[in-house]
Amino acid sequence: MWPGIHKKELKTLYYIVFTIMLIAASAVTIAQEPPPRPIVVTPTAQGLSFGAFYHGAAGGTVIISSIGARSATGDVVLLTLGYSFSTALYNIVGNPGTLISLLNGSDVPLAGSNGGSITLSIGVSNPLSPFVLTQLYPVPTQLNVGGTITILNSALNPPGSYSGTFNITFIQE
Repeated sequence: MWPGIHKKELKTLYYIVFTIMLIAASAVTIAQEPPPRPIVVTPTAQGLSFGAFYHGAAGGTVIISSIGARSATGDVVLLTLGYSFSTALYNIVGNPGTLISLLNGSDVPLAGSNGGSITLSIGVSNPLSPFVLTQLYPVPTQLNVGGTITILNSALNPPGSYSGTFNITFIQE
């Protein structure tokens, strides 16, 4: 044994060390967080739609805001006629705390069913980019994206249906 340490003191020291080791072994150990989960973006059946409208000689724009409100400029008259208008709706799933930024593509032409084309500019999103995912995985965060179409005169933009595609890049940080 060690000189100057009595057997009773050594036994007490062993109990103290054993108790400390037992407490340390039962404590919750925290390591680094799991690696980031790549986000999953799913388009829904709700696409960007501008509804029905009429335009005169001067043309103008039709705007769908990020909250789904529709407005017009110039001599464009908004009509209902049973045609709906809406934002593009996406579901995003990822880890809470993931920062998402959107990079909108450039303006795109939309081809008309009776000839002509109109220009689509992608608008802002709701929630506004950049935003942080707050829902627990796998609950989706809904993202609404609006846009603006620019209509010229009747000769260049005859009545009909116009369609096309646009690109949005989702950047996960």
